[in-house]
Amino acid sequence: MTTDRDQIIERLSDVASALDTRDWRALGELFTESATGYGSTGRQEIVATVRQHLGGCGPSQHLLGNHRVVLTGDEEDHARSRTYVRVYHAGKDEQAGLSYECFGEYTDEWTRTSEGWQINSRVLRVDFTLGDRRTLQPG
Repeated sequence: MTTDRDQIIERLSDVASALDTRDWRALGELFTESATGYGSTGRQEIVATVRQHLGGCGPSQHLLGNHRVVLTGDEEDHARSRTYVRVYHAGKDEQAGLSYECFGEYTDEWTRTSEGWQINSRVLRVDFTLGDRRTLQPG
């Protein structure tokens, strides 16, 4: 039997995969319509903001670990997760040869919907960076 915790961890992996493959449709579907994240409000705005950073970037890899998931709400239809993240970004075109790496922690608020668990709120705390942020480019 798949638990809610397992489902949320799988969704976190789906987010990382959508970011790394630049699957903007899939990324948007993982957030509620009114979600907040990456300094933006609303599913479409979140995707647009992420595209401004990753759309013209070379390969990236979002590695996740140390998942902590807690169900909240009276009917356990809400949850909070905290997840370590380490991300490597490689430059391309004019930024070829550059790289940018960071690590920190995602704090996500989740809601169970008819489409499965979706993120209501995402906050990334960056604890360390290395490299050149010019690696991150719009597409």
